[in-house]
Amino acid sequence: MRATRLPLLLLSFVLVACGGGGGDGGSTTPPPVDNQPGLTDTTVYSSAPEASLPGAVEAAAVSTQTLTAGGQTLSYTATAGHLIARDANGAAQASVFYVAYTQPGADAATRPVTFFYNGGPGSASVWLQLGSFGPKRLVTGVPDTTLARPFAMVDNAEHLLGHSDLVFVNAVGSGYSQAIAPFMNRSFWGVDSDAALFRDFILRYLAANNRAASPKYLFGESYGGPRTAVLARRLQDSGVMLDGLVLLSPAMDYNSNCGITGNLGCAGYLPSYAAVGAFHGLTRPVPTDLNAWAAQARSYAGSVYAPAVQAWLANGQQAPALWQPLADLTGLPAAQWQANLNVGATSYRQQLIPGQLLGRYDGRMKAANGSALAAEGDPSSTWIGASFSQGIGTHLRDQLGYRNASTYVMLSNAIQFWDFSHAGRALPDTLPDLAAALAQNPRLRVLAVSGYHDLATPFHQTETDLARVDAARVKIRNYVGGHMMYLDDASRIAQLADLKAFYANTLALRANADLGPERRALATRPFVMRDRAGTPQAPGSVAPTQDQAFQAPLRDPWVPPKR
Repeated sequence: MRATRLPLLLLSFVLVACGGGGGDGGSTTPPPVDNQPGLTDTTVYSSAPEASLPGAVEAAAVSTQTLTAGGQTLSYTATAGHLIARDANGAAQASVFYVAYTQPGADAATRPVTFFYNGGPGSASVWLQLGSFGPKRLVTGVPDTTLARPFAMVDNAEHLLGHSDLVFVNAVGSGYSQAIAPFMNRSFWGVDSDAALFRDFILRYLAANNRAASPKYLFGESYGGPRTAVLARRLQDSGVMLDGLVLLSPAMDYNSNCGITGNLGCAGYLPSYAAVGAFHGLTRPVPTDLNAWAAQARSYAGSVYAPAVQAWLANGQQAPALWQPLADLTGLPAAQWQANLNVGATSYRQQLIPGQLLGRYDGRMKAANGSALAAEGDPSSTWIGASFSQGIGTHLRDQLGYRNASTYVMLSNAIQFWDFSHAGRALPDTLPDLAAALAQNPRLRVLAVSGYHDLATPFHQTETDLARVDAARVKIRNYVGGHMMYLDDASRIAQLADLKAFYANTLALRANADLGPERRALATRPFVMRDRAGTPQAPGSVAPTQDQAFQAPLRDPWVPPKR
């Protein structure tokens, strides 16, 4: 199928990171347990679109590791290597590189397992693996840009190993993942083919590690959000019921984001502009309560700004009365709003502070125009890229014992070939997939997390998109920080607390799932999917209401901005 190509505007949406050999493609044995000092993998991996391996073996470096956090030492098993994803007929499709951190001796029937992946599309999972809730973490100092680079790697006090085994999965063409002939890397570069490949990898991992009975979670960042919606539906179609989905800075509907699709109003971005302007002390007033300020910006965006922008786009109708209030709310001068009422994120980043370029992934970060940090177009990405590239090499080789001479691919060029078509549309809208997954599974819950200062996938756009899905089953949380808000030290702590509560609540639902029809009847109510205009869709479908524990309010964290 010919890929649906997108304009250059979409290329800026990527989560920027900074011919092979093999063996028998028919191997179905579990990866060997190797207690030697590691694994030297001599396969040469390529991220080229037409690349494929003639065959592959399933092998991994398995080691015992420890981490110390909070005065306690935790032992865990680390596995770094490949599994072969196979289609329904058993044909080998791709050799998928993964790193798993697991708790030895745990009961597989009760121990959760969470599958993590980044987005792009085309990004490796290194950002989540070494930045968020794995056992090791790179200290970035975000949003400051004063630490020495490369960043130090430390035991991660905010690890999730106390609550789940963690499996970090690399999409085909990223990390050391590659297609197996007759497939090519680009065979899996599309919304549907990518999700199917991830499904087949997860099925293989569950079978190889005896995890079919385990509670199961998906955790996707950025493009990993829409991947999660499609993947969850496909897994459950295959009989694998899930317990929870975590959508981190997701772009669930490409058709609603003005940074992707032209001729759209950017009202979904306005609250992010308000948060960024406030951080830099340019709003009037400079708020002392970010949550209240965001609420004010949401209200203004919906009731005043969005209608005015639509009128401006439709017929050029001017709105002079809005120019100064918009300047006060966002910090961007009134003259800029007068020149273009529908300000996009790129213009905002370039114009907010004269002579400075703001970060796209984190609008709190900035760099002088012409500086090395601004040269690649996003200081918040450039600041972290080289350190994560070096860090994953060190971690795999020196700590986990996995050795390979190929380049670990942080970001392939998959987006240039990606087939974005899905469900009859040129660009994906995956909210119907998420709704279908929820309708399939009465106990499934969703936690959506965003950063207030993310100018790539703005938090309010995510809120607006997810309003189309049963709100009783989706908890939305916003934090100080950008696209990778877990890099912010305070927000990572707050997010971990929310994740712990999410796991506890979803596991409680799982435990109560077999209490009989009376209990299940109390936990269900009519479920209605809504379109972007709020019009009910698919009436009569049934999905659970939110349990009382899941409804417990969670306070948005607030850290005063640095001046």
